Amino acid sequence: MPSDVVEIGRARGPEPAGPAGVAGNMILTGNTNPAGGPCPLAFFGSRVEAGFPSPADDYLEGRLDLNEHLIEHPAATFFLRVSGDSMTGAGIHAGDILIVDRSITPSDGKIVIAAVDGELTVKRLCRRGGQIRLLSENPRYRPIEIAAGQDLHVWGVVIHAIHSFA
Repeated sequence: MPSDVVEIGRARGPEPAGPAGVAGNMILTGNTNPAGGPCPLAFFGSRVEAGFPSPADDYLEGRLDLNEHLIEHPAATFFLRVSGDSMTGAGIHAGDILIVDRSITPSDGKIVIAAVDGELTVKRLCRRGGQIRLLSENPRYRPIEIAAGQDLHVWGVVIHAIHSFA
């Protein structure tokens, strides 16, 4: 059964009624501000070459608040840390932090956080011919076919994955 997701947190904003077990505040800005406010990070305007190196512009363009770029609906956004390898083909790996928006309507092809018979999982939603399936992005895992009467609750749509290389 599915069990790919652990460690739940919520974006800063008004506390809406949410899925059972969603609690706490996780701020995405690398916040070291004791007052708990946003702490924008340095943003360099020059691009980094992924091919051959080019001379760097030592130019600081300004500050970058990741909340402004990654979270459109703070009151409807929460975070999850991934365990398992069923979504590696979509670039989602164990240890990654997923940013999930509950205000987005789950539709065919979206990556969603779903509770299947009470167990959380992250999968690609497939709705075709009146049938609902949750698809892995790893060929080692079979699709989860949602049968009539089976308990399925989609918590939200994954909008970003934060992957660490360290």
